[in-house]
Amino acid sequence: MVFCLDRAGLTGPDGPTHHGVFDIVYLRLFPNFIVMAPGDELDIEPMLRFALQQKHPTALRYPKANLDRIPREVAPVCLGQAEVLRWGRDGALVAYGTTLASCWHAAETLRSQEGLDLAVINARFAKPLDRATILRAVQELPFVITVEEGTLEGGFGSAVLEAANADGLDTRNIHRLGIPDRFIEPGERGELLADLGLDTTGLIHTIRQLARQNLRLSATVSLGA
Repeated sequence: MVFCLDRAGLTGPDGPTHHGVFDIVYLRLFPNFIVMAPGDELDIEPMLRFALQQKHPTALRYPKANLDRIPREVAPVCLGQAEVLRWGRDGALVAYGTTLASCWHAAETLRSQEGLDLAVINARFAKPLDRATILRAVQELPFVITVEEGTLEGGFGSAVLEAANADGLDTRNIHRLGIPDRFIEPGERGELLADLGLDTTGLIHTIRQLARQNLRLSATVSLGA
């Protein structure tokens, strides 16, 4: 059985109770359930074909909006495997679903303007999570930002925290961005994403803050040494 979840994420002017932001939480609780989301338009067809081949129930979420398209050679959809658009040394953006384009544009902007080398990961799966790829980022990079159009409580970022904790990793470098614990007012989707810091501008602001914190910490450690 394949659950195709329309209107996932922020749905614009439909009303504060009509945003599709709770599905990640309740679906990833069920054993043997596959929970995934396309990062962009190019993900949809291969992900749906993958879902139809599975023996377990599968959920696929997509927004009430046109998905962006990130030009690339799309990696095959394999169970529990993320797609690494680019690896970097200064931090990582791990996008689940519709936020991939904003993550990509933020990373490209900061790379060209400030020389920041950021990894961009299209998570694809909330369950099973690509522990190898994402936890490698947590171990190796100064900060990891998870970005989702879903609730922070129990959502994709929580799944990353749980996996890191289970592996005994230090999770202080994980920063989660998503929908806060309140009903979001109706409005144009782009305006709501901007208000929540989930658009490209908001992501750039968060990345700059974390990069500055990391530089201050590095300087303090060097002085202490």
